[in-house]
Amino acid sequence: MNAPHPELSSLIQLTPEWERVQLLAYCVSLNRGGSEVGAADLARLRELQGAVEALRSPEGVWEQLLGERLTPVEYDILAAVAAPEFEPRLGWTYQNLQSGHKEPWPCRALLHELFALEPHQGENLRAALAPSGTLRRARLIAVARDEAWQPLQPENGLIARIAGRRWQPPAPPGSEAVLGGASWDDLVLPADRLRMLREFMLWIEHRATVEGDWGAPCGGGPVALFAGPSGTGKTLAARVIASAMDWPLFRIDLGRLVSKYVGETEENLNRLFDAAHDQPMVLQFDEADALFAKRGEIKEARDRYANMEVSHLLSRIETHRGPVILTTNLRRNLDAAFTRRLQMVVEFPRPDVDARATLWSRLLPPRAPLAAGVDVAELASAVALTGGQIRNAALHAAYLAAGAAGAIGPAELALGIWREINKDGRECARGELGPLAAHLPRECFDG
Repeated sequence: MNAPHPELSSLIQLTPEWERVQLLAYCVSLNRGGSEVGAADLARLRELQGAVEALRSPEGVWEQLLGERLTPVEYDILAAVAAPEFEPRLGWTYQNLQSGHKEPWPCRALLHELFALEPHQGENLRAALAPSGTLRRARLIAVARDEAWQPLQPENGLIARIAGRRWQPPAPPGSEAVLGGASWDDLVLPADRLRMLREFMLWIEHRATVEGDWGAPCGGGPVALFAGPSGTGKTLAARVIASAMDWPLFRIDLGRLVSKYVGETEENLNRLFDAAHDQPMVLQFDEADALFAKRGEIKEARDRYANMEVSHLLSRIETHRGPVILTTNLRRNLDAAFTRRLQMVVEFPRPDVDARATLWSRLLPPRAPLAAGVDVAELASAVALTGGQIRNAALHAAYLAAGAAGAIGPAELALGIWREINKDGRECARGELGPLAAHLPRECFDG
């Protein structure tokens, strides 16, 4: 017999959970019909109880799947709510036991009956399903309303974990996914900045130890500010952190959140953070200087309301449980009172000549033909470009070479760099290219 696929092993091990719930539902049906549960069924229930207790033991299957240690009543709820996904017949049984309900999920009242709870034990069930409880805080169970007859539904992430499927949360409202992974080796930064980024990772990775085991105050975040000129690697660093966590990175589009109508901006922000709260994802807000600039004088009602919107955004960022990265090109415009409330501020400097040489080596297409006269050290010393500018110039040179069916040489690189430094609209002098200026086409200076 072939061994089960490793991704299905946990699902197979949890079979006693589904069987136990199914047998309990059968017992409820018998009791409602006035029949007694047979001795064989009771004996099987005792066997299954021992099996599920092993699954729920510390470091058992459930804890390995969830990364959470639950109470017995929480495990009971979780198993009963998740079971129909893996034993569809149980969904029909729930519908039969809950007259008028179309959903194949149990309500709190049915769970009370399913687990044969005394009236006073119902409060334990209610507490386990409270918004502050682990089942809802960890996004394992969805509860639309706190009502005894409201169906309880498993979260998609829970079902994916049980089934051994990779699952990532959808983009929160007002955001878009930043595609493409990145590794620490992709970053070309001074050693102390790399160390700061890794320290920021510690805030994410060891929250359970510091807050849970060591008793530190529970808080939001962590929140970091990445400051520096455009093209110095701020977004790349955010991608590296998200990749290291194996989480998606979402860039927040404030244009989709900010509204001219009073109160609508706050509602949009609430929807964003409610969807992202405590989820495995990294949020990135660009142009933080525009969001949290030094407050100006309030001259009209709209100025006062704009300050209220910013205060609301700041409050939600600070209480959001999950990493948030803010980027800015103009740190000096930020309110100092705001930056003091961050867990980490990382300055991204313009690369020095050694860093530029490394960037040129990495960003020229690795399999592209290079002319004999190309020297990355000379490119690095010729023009002080940022990493983003080097990437664009290298690609421009590559397309010039491909269009001419030739190799990337000094002429292509000089023109690629020239196009890049002229993007900001200022008048550029030929001398800014240093020795590369000799390779520029004459028409670049005509007219």
